[in-house]
Amino acid sequence: MSFGHRTGLPVVAAMNPIVLVVTGRVTRDVVPALCTELETLLNGPRGAAPDQGAPVECDVGGVERADLALVEAVARLALVARRAGRQLRLRRVGPELQGLLDLVGLADVVALEEPEGRVPRP
Repeated sequence: MSFGHRTGLPVVAAMNPIVLVVTGRVTRDVVPALCTELETLLNGPRGAAPDQGAPVECDVGGVERADLALVEAVARLALVARRAGRQLRLRRVGPELQGLLDLVGLADVVALEEPEGRVPRP
């Protein structure tokens, strides 16, 4: 009896999602670099995980200011994730960014991580 060679551990890959951390001041000039960084993560070895539909997590808790440049970055990162067959899920979203995402209609496009102890919205 023979078994094919396994590459990686699917359980470990599912437990270690792809995470893009965005910090500092986000301007329109840095948005293309953020998109390139996400594309690199998605095309790397972890991007070819067994669960292709797993979300890509984007931690925005370290962003200095929530403004329309950050909203543009989120929209473009969501497009990059969708092209790869994934959904963008935002971590540590502040109330200012949450309000802007609601205002422009992106709150329904990206998944928002719920704070601990809070019941998700229906």
